[in-house]
Amino acid sequence: MMTDEQLDEFRVHGVKIRVVRDSEPENDVRGIVVAWDDESVMIRRPNRNIVKVSRAYPIQLSSLPRELVVPGAEGRADS
Repeated sequence: MMTDEQLDEFRVHGVKIRVVRDSEPENDVRGIVVAWDDESVMIRRPNRNIVKVSRAYPIQLSSLPRELVVPGAEGRADS
């Protein structure tokens, strides 16, 4: 999960981000961080719509290649 400091840095600098919700790239949410709380992040999409998504989803820089990260898999070891 992104820290408040990271989200604030993205908001202040207007960095375009990608929220990876599942394995399908078409379902990614791309835009600019506008607000957040303990459980969710609000993203302004290019069409100016605001989308509220869970902070549990991986957030990546949109300028970098997409990485599929399974939410909730951090720290989990395969046996």
